[in-house]
Amino acid sequence: MPHASPWWTPDVHADRRPFLVGRNRIQSALRRFFAERDFIEVDTATLQVSPGNEAHLHAFATQALGHDGSVQPLYLHTSPEFACKKLIAAGERRIACFAHVYRNRERGPLHHPEFTMLEWYRAGETYETLMRDCAVILALAAETAGTPFLSYQGRTCDPFLEPERLSVAEAFERFAGIDLLASIGKDGATDREILAAAMRQAGLRVADDDTWADLFSGVLVEKVEPNLGFGRPTILDEYPVAEAALARPTPRDRRVAERFELYACGVELANAFGELTDAKEQRRRFELEMTEKARVYGETYPLDEDFLAALAMMPEASGIALGFDRLVMLAMGAARIDQVLWAPVAEAST
Repeated sequence: MPHASPWWTPDVHADRRPFLVGRNRIQSALRRFFAERDFIEVDTATLQVSPGNEAHLHAFATQALGHDGSVQPLYLHTSPEFACKKLIAAGERRIACFAHVYRNRERGPLHHPEFTMLEWYRAGETYETLMRDCAVILALAAETAGTPFLSYQGRTCDPFLEPERLSVAEAFERFAGIDLLASIGKDGATDREILAAAMRQAGLRVADDDTWADLFSGVLVEKVEPNLGFGRPTILDEYPVAEAALARPTPRDRRVAERFELYACGVELANAFGELTDAKEQRRRFELEMTEKARVYGETYPLDEDFLAALAMMPEASGIALGFDRLVMLAMGAARIDQVLWAPVAEAST
């Protein structure tokens, strides 16, 4: 079977070029958005001692070779988050970053091994402020692209409407008929058997070796996410603490965290936190995540001790990571992420 034409051939590039020019316009508009709000744009290093410590994120590993023959293990970061938070600890108040990031084991219409993450942080401001940022950014992207709606696979979303704010517990009840919070203790501890029983009652599959996290993810992917962001954007808020390793608990209910995700056209666009600044608690959560990673994948990543030290000095803040390429896709009506990347990574032939 012949391979598809490479992206650099003139005919393929001519088809892709309107998406790429639109990408540049949207990026310029977003840079103005942040500059007008007194954000400093920062540029973080790609090479890090730790790529992140979430169980199901997979990194690219490399080595730095010293002139004396020494070898330092390094990773391409999965997010600029650790570096950005160090800058907040250093005294920056509002920062934004367009960062190339790298995630292994991910490729498809919405995934690419190298992509652009737009992250921004607000010291001393709540994560509700980030929700308002998201609403403005969606409208700005559509306006810049010259379209009245965002679209993906024939589904549309009006970015000029105020996003619906829906808690994860409300979404589980609405779309799956499951009382999620009944499976979470007051201290945030999860009960696998209670959630499994509720899923069986709802007619959903439960495997014997599924953990609570596996079950949660299954419901989220199968029943909740396919219903989000249609007609208007959705902010899915208040994730269980067990599913928010870098976010602080909400003041009113410590079973859930100040974490939200932004959806449009059924596509996850952004992930935001009211930032956890308790270094001891962050270490504990990272260690739990790495224990789970070792169980599932047989590997772990080191902790960034500098990050944990900086976290102890970091003021209260809110931060968010937005998949910039996905935003461009929806604003420009592209079908695949590689259509909006100037030079996509070649995929191995089979």
